[in-house]
Amino acid sequence: MSYRQARYDEPLIFELKGENDFCLMSEDEVNIPEGMERRGLCLPDIPEMDVVRHYVNLSQMNFGVDNGMYPLGSCTMKYNPKYADKLASLPTVTSVHPCQDEDSMQGALRLMRELEKALCAISYMDAVTLQPAAGAQGEFTGMLIAKAYHEDREDPRTEVIVPDSAHGTNPASAAMAGFTVIEIPSGPDGCVDLEALGAALSERTAAVMVTNPNTLGLFEKDITKLAEMVHAAGALLYYDGANLNAIMGMTAPGLMDFDIVHFNLHKTFATPHGGGGPGAGPVGVKQFLEPYLPVPRIVSEDGKYRLDYERFDTIGKVRSMFGNFAVLVRAYSYIVALGGDGLKEVSQRAVLNSNYLKSKVVPTYEMPFAQLRKHEFVVSAKTLAKEKGIHATDVAKALLDRGFMSPTIYFPSLVEEALMIEPTESESKETLDRYAQALLDIANGDPAEIKAAPISTSISRVDEVYAAKELILSWRIYQRKVGLK
Repeated sequence: MSYRQARYDEPLIFELKGENDFCLMSEDEVNIPEGMERRGLCLPDIPEMDVVRHYVNLSQMNFGVDNGMYPLGSCTMKYNPKYADKLASLPTVTSVHPCQDEDSMQGALRLMRELEKALCAISYMDAVTLQPAAGAQGEFTGMLIAKAYHEDREDPRTEVIVPDSAHGTNPASAAMAGFTVIEIPSGPDGCVDLEALGAALSERTAAVMVTNPNTLGLFEKDITKLAEMVHAAGALLYYDGANLNAIMGMTAPGLMDFDIVHFNLHKTFATPHGGGGPGAGPVGVKQFLEPYLPVPRIVSEDGKYRLDYERFDTIGKVRSMFGNFAVLVRAYSYIVALGGDGLKEVSQRAVLNSNYLKSKVVPTYEMPFAQLRKHEFVVSAKTLAKEKGIHATDVAKALLDRGFMSPTIYFPSLVEEALMIEPTESESKETLDRYAQALLDIANGDPAEIKAAPISTSISRVDEVYAAKELILSWRIYQRKVGLK
């Protein structure tokens, strides 16, 4: 089995010394306001071609979905179709400015309104806002809506319940909205423990946040009962849309009786993402919550589209302007190109790929809870750690040497030595086979070699504790640390 190796190392631009290195904008030459001067920023005086090659080489050291499989569990890092990029790059898209007069941006408003309708149809929700710029901001928006709803009913509630397998942004978003977060454990089957949920529900409960399928890749089989319990307590049921890629065309949050849902357009609908953005986290709600959606709302009157700010119960704006428009264009084109049947096939292939890959690596890697998973699965390196000293982090690092991105590790925390793998629908059987073989080779490899990985990447294994305590984020910081300046 041969693997594509990571690219060679590339020196820093500061290490490419020229004959006449120089410093820019010294205090003697330019009158710079106090506190804004950049002391000692000396740049190498090197030929243009060397500069170009330096940055091209750096770009080729990056890894993404265009390089290879990116099975980052719970993040749906699927291939991004180039037709969507091309459409988002059209001059009529890139030149749109949110401060334009509405009459001059009818096409953009129509696209956004039709995207709202498409997301309503996919989720069985009644209204959608496109404003939030990320999934976490969508969660925050949903929590603000829940808060406004209860306050409007003169029933201010203070608590939000989240399962222990929830994404970390769930409790963070609820806390930012001013709620006290109540965590409940998963049951022995890996799903929400309904007994624990019942004990936590009270007249203080504003909402319950659930991901379905959950982070283990398990569908919450008791979701109907769960929804009944939440609504009987007077609370709202919130759907974290991170795993929507598993159920499109098969079921929908609205059919499960959720009240609020956020979508990750940059996950489910194939927009490039990572590094903090760009992204989009639209929020869908049932009809009774529509008045609380952020403004402006896109409305159609007499064949024209306009932005409506006159909404008395709105929570207000959650982001400047209307959202990340290029992301919305990509998502809209992806949905239109595939259609309903195509989106259903996306979910079917995602589930098939997940279960096929899982079947290739189990039982070498242990499988906790039920065997049948949806779009992702979590296996454990617990036995490897006990018998060979090979931990989940060692497996992840060794995958880098084999030309693959590692999966999510040590999450969810209820699985010891967890490896969380989501191949998505994009990957071929051949790629899945190569990834499975890499995992098996690591499990059967020399523990000393595995624990020394990675050795072919530009940076070997870092001391993560030291790196967190001693942040070296720039060349200047490094120089200070080593006493050069």
